[in-house]
Amino acid sequence: MSHDTLSIQFALSRPGFSLDVSLDVPMRGVTGLFGASGAGKTTLLRCIAGLERPESGRLVVAGQTWQDDEAHVSRPVHARDIGYVFQEPRLFAHLDVRGNLQYGRQRSSANGRRLELDAVVELLGLQGLLDRQTAGLSGGEAQRVAIARALLRAPRLILMDEPLASLDAARKDEILPFLDRLHAELATPILYVSHNIDEVCRLCDHLVVIEGGRVVADGELQSVLVRMDVPSLSGEEAGSVIAGSVSGYDAEYDLTSIRFSGGEFRVPGHHAGTGSPLRLRIRASDISLCRGKPAQSTILNILSATIDEIEDAQGATRLLRLRVGEERMLARITRRSCDELELRQGDRVEAQIKAVAVRGF
Repeated sequence: MSHDTLSIQFALSRPGFSLDVSLDVPMRGVTGLFGASGAGKTTLLRCIAGLERPESGRLVVAGQTWQDDEAHVSRPVHARDIGYVFQEPRLFAHLDVRGNLQYGRQRSSANGRRLELDAVVELLGLQGLLDRQTAGLSGGEAQRVAIARALLRAPRLILMDEPLASLDAARKDEILPFLDRLHAELATPILYVSHNIDEVCRLCDHLVVIEGGRVVADGELQSVLVRMDVPSLSGEEAGSVIAGSVSGYDAEYDLTSIRFSGGEFRVPGHHAGTGSPLRLRIRASDISLCRGKPAQSTILNILSATIDEIEDAQGATRLLRLRVGEERMLARITRRSCDELELRQGDRVEAQIKAVAVRGF
């Protein structure tokens, strides 16, 4: 068994629900577990943590067998080298922030790894909160403390169960930059449960899609997002993620240019310095198509593309997968437009994307 892999096999039955999962995910970066509420994401996470007892299961973490029901092997919850972040912070009310963090550090795993308190405090921006009582923290502050406490255990694996689900939009915006930093600076692999596709696109490297207790897709984030055979990815929120790097900034018009294999995007705002990596989230419904470049247009982003696939559907709209350089993008247009332009697989088209519709992170 590879030391770079988390191997998961669980089968569980409950009234009205069953979970049957078998997959391998990388022991690096952030792996998103995505699906609708009730799909089985949290149940799977609880099985990994040992909080849920399946009918059968096998869990191998970086070559170490944590559970093998056929061999009667099962590490108890306290012996699983895991940091768990729940939807609610679950902080100790009788301890201040510093006390909560020290508790996590005192329970650090005996695996030779150790994170310094000051480093984690700086990473999550907790310097001004250490002497505060937990009851006086905002939702975003409390969740950052909960994440820091989990990190200070220096676990082999971190499980995050929709850590932003209970926060309002303002608190989510407060905590997302800190999750970005974890993604960029932390070596510990994270399993991140969410039903919010924008969170997944921003934070994850690998994606597992769960529907009805079954894995219907898994793989590298960008590849999975443009699959047209996964219902939860091909609906209203269908779209793609493009990885590029900042190539310049136009101060006069407040536009950042991002270079990628298929050309260049321009998006509003000053996002990062030249050469910095940047992800772009583009919804399928924000892309229009035309044959030949328009002579004049208010659309700043016009990219030459090849049609890879056209959805065979009889509704009002059709989903198309485009190849732009080495990247794949989804576009949703009306069936009438598709017929009037006589679009076919393999055709060359121009994809138009309004700059204000592109999200950079």
